[in-house]
Amino acid sequence: MTSAAPTLTHRIEQDKELVLERTFQAPRELVFQAFTTPEHLRQWWGPRGWTLIHNDLDLRPGGRWHYCMKCEDPAQGDFYGMESWGLAVYDEIRAPEELVYTDYFSDAEGTINDALPATRSVVTFEDLGGATRVVSRSTYATPEALKAVLDMGMLQGISETWDRLAEHLQAQ
Repeated sequence: MTSAAPTLTHRIEQDKELVLERTFQAPRELVFQAFTTPEHLRQWWGPRGWTLIHNDLDLRPGGRWHYCMKCEDPAQGDFYGMESWGLAVYDEIRAPEELVYTDYFSDAEGTINDALPATRSVVTFEDLGGATRVVSRSTYATPEALKAVLDMGMLQGISETWDRLAEHLQAQ
């Protein structure tokens, strides 16, 4: 175990872009693989108490990642048993430097839920000589769309998710 784990930092730019940043103590190639291979994703994707129960990934421009997280922690009250489906559509993949995709809320068939905000994400992986700085820039159509996902608890969820990623990388 490391003593003080790096924490997720965040800021909002131009009222509709959420910038997340964290440094992971693992080589860039491994961190990129953790974001882009089903074997890695199933080990860490989702907040604590949630499990990735569907994980269908086609990593290529125009490819899709259809996934579902399920809350399996009874202590999470009303969330217990809940499923959260998503669909990411990849635009650009520059291994191991960058991923560009749009992430949507979806259903089990992959139909996009237009009632919930889509997220346009650019994730960069910066080589720090044995460590990797990940910067995620998530842009929303409006400031209200960004507020909606923040009100859903997205910051806590991504913070826990990236904590799980750090633990997964440490175990590799």
